[in-house]
Amino acid sequence: MTTWDHQHTNDERARVYARQMGTSFDIGAYETAGLMGITEISGIEGFARTARELYAAPNETELLQLAVDLALKIVNGGDHAGICIVQGREFSTPVASDDVVRRGDALQYQLDEGPCLDAVRSQDTVISPNLREEARWPEWTPRAMSVLGIKAMMSLWLSTSTNPHGADSYGALNLYSDSIDPFGPNEYAIAHALAAQISVALAAHREIRGRGVAMTSRTIIGQAEGILMERLGIDADEAFAYLRRVSQSENRKLIMICSEIVKTRQLPQ
Repeated sequence: MTTWDHQHTNDERARVYARQMGTSFDIGAYETAGLMGITEISGIEGFARTARELYAAPNETELLQLAVDLALKIVNGGDHAGICIVQGREFSTPVASDDVVRRGDALQYQLDEGPCLDAVRSQDTVISPNLREEARWPEWTPRAMSVLGIKAMMSLWLSTSTNPHGADSYGALNLYSDSIDPFGPNEYAIAHALAAQISVALAAHREIRGRGVAMTSRTIIGQAEGILMERLGIDADEAFAYLRRVSQSENRKLIMICSEIVKTRQLPQ
């Protein structure tokens, strides 16, 4: 083990990288200007254009696929990339560059341990520059090395808040490497900048999707109210109260009741 390894843990090493690059360890601190600055230093052509494409992706799946493709292009040492998404306590990998990522992530979910899970649960970046010296994941590490042949890994938490207690946590960007100690200060900074862009793009997509769902729901509820008003000769407030009573008595969501009324043109029994 080197003198550096004696003096710093793996994750402290990442924090030193951030300080060396003059940036904050929190990915939320990166803004577009900082991202472009890192791009210029690294000489990565087309990064700005591709980053903008994250925001223009037509849906979340294509956004994540674009993010994975970009990670492979610009983060040296990241031989395999994927994005883990967390919903409640459930983890999944909707997009991955190859089977190494899918199997590596699935093994983490199965064993309930690994860098991706630690990144999400600790709300931080987790780096393991040499899995041969890794002791944090006693079950996952030897199996990942022997079965998948990976030697290092970096997982970056995806979120859109600097407040850990109020953060919107989306998951993690996972970078698997076939080499030992592949992520230097520059790779760390670029990966963090990319994670920040992915986080913000995800937040924007989900906000737009949420607004679309809300608008659709309001339209359907309004249509159901109109049907009730016509059939029963009641006003809008009475129609909405009627729908709420049906929803509560049947223990079903209001929007489901309304959708059925609009679709069938029949009132609940």
